[in-house]
Amino acid sequence: MKQKIVIKVSMASEKSRSRAMELVARADGVSSMGVTGSGRDQLEVVGNDVDTVCLVKCLRRKLGHADILKVEEVKDKKPEEKKPEEPKIVDPPPYYYYPGYYYHHHLPAPWC
Repeated sequence: MKQKIVIKVSMASEKSRSRAMELVARADGVSSMGVTGSGRDQLEVVGNDVDTVCLVKCLRRKLGHADILKVEEVKDKKPEEKKPEEPKIVDPPPYYYYPGYYYHHHLPAPWC
């Protein structure tokens, strides 16, 4: 199941942000991540079967304070099922018969 997790982490400096990103990138199942929020203090993690509790414990151990703000399922965008188009009825093109097809010109044989 693909899920989106938003975690609030105490990241005061750029060094702590990069450290948090590094820790999240190592977690199993993570497909994408980013730093969001007005104070750039939230991590947004998207992945398949990510262990949220284990991820937060790791962040708390390495960086300090971390809280889970939101966990939600991400549904893949499926293309809408297209109905098979009905074949368009097209008038057949007018037939053109080569004049030599119906009218055989009887030419004398070359040996005559």
